[in-house]
Amino acid sequence: MPLTIDHAGSWALASLATPNSPAFPALVVRDRVLDLSDRPELGLPSSTRQLLDRWDDARPVLEDLAGSTGEWRPLDGLTVLSPVEPRQVFQAGANYRTHVIDIAVAHHDASDGRTVEQVRADAAAEMDARLQHPPYVFQGLPSAITGAYDDVVLPFDGRQPDWELELAAVIGRRARRVAVEDALDVVAGWTIVNDLTLRERIFRRDAPALGADWLAAKNSPTFLPTGPVLVPRAAVPDPSDLRIELRLNGEVMQDESTKDMLFDVAHVIAHCSTVATLLPGDLVLTGSPAGNGLPRGRLLRAGDRMDSTITGLGAQANRCVSEEHS
Repeated sequence: MPLTIDHAGSWALASLATPNSPAFPALVVRDRVLDLSDRPELGLPSSTRQLLDRWDDARPVLEDLAGSTGEWRPLDGLTVLSPVEPRQVFQAGANYRTHVIDIAVAHHDASDGRTVEQVRADAAAEMDARLQHPPYVFQGLPSAITGAYDDVVLPFDGRQPDWELELAAVIGRRARRVAVEDALDVVAGWTIVNDLTLRERIFRRDAPALGADWLAAKNSPTFLPTGPVLVPRAAVPDPSDLRIELRLNGEVMQDESTKDMLFDVAHVIAHCSTVATLLPGDLVLTGSPAGNGLPRGRLLRAGDRMDSTITGLGAQANRCVSEEHS
């Protein structure tokens, strides 16, 4: 079956390649593409980052090109890469109420004498209290990014690889200390990210006072499948009620609305901008809903296939393979 990307709006932005050519930025209109690298009106961009660096100027040109009758070609047969090459990756943690409660129960070892019901109640109370404080955000490494249809490589020394499907905002303007009410104005568009985690590496028993070790838990190569496309913000103007769904070998694992977020997208972006300067092309991940593997007692294994969708943003399909080692 020819490859088609079911995206919202009249166009999306992608990074594509052929076996005999380097990556090139492209407009995607479902099953056909337009190479943007030879467009003088866009400055002959060699990457989507170059377009995002001047997004306010590039976007209206892209709108016009989407309706043109230029040199369009089939999407089928092209390699779909991550649509962005961010300089920074911001990752919101514990931002879905039900997810946090489920993970708290899964990590509970009963040594403190609490029942499962007490752990759930305590986690729910903690969620309510967190609303009085900023969102919890940490940073990931761009080197973990892979494409929406690429294999996910499970580290040979990892024991609990887990999935975490997330809505990600792609930044389109340099931003520092942006107000919550203005935060969505710095968004170029949206994409899908599966923010995989090695659960056993989050908390180090040798240094419990130092907190979570997100470097070790989150940044294995291929642990950030991203894309397949960047859907411009105008095509999905309101991210507050999008459906997030991940299937493992055909079975639904995550199926939740972004309505379950503790802090909405604008609050997460605004908070990030108070700590750092957001750069065009950066990814801001907004957290993962309930339905992860650890609470189910089912972690990823070689041979598994994850099929993931978010309303209007296309779909991912990633097969899990084992890391080779000698």
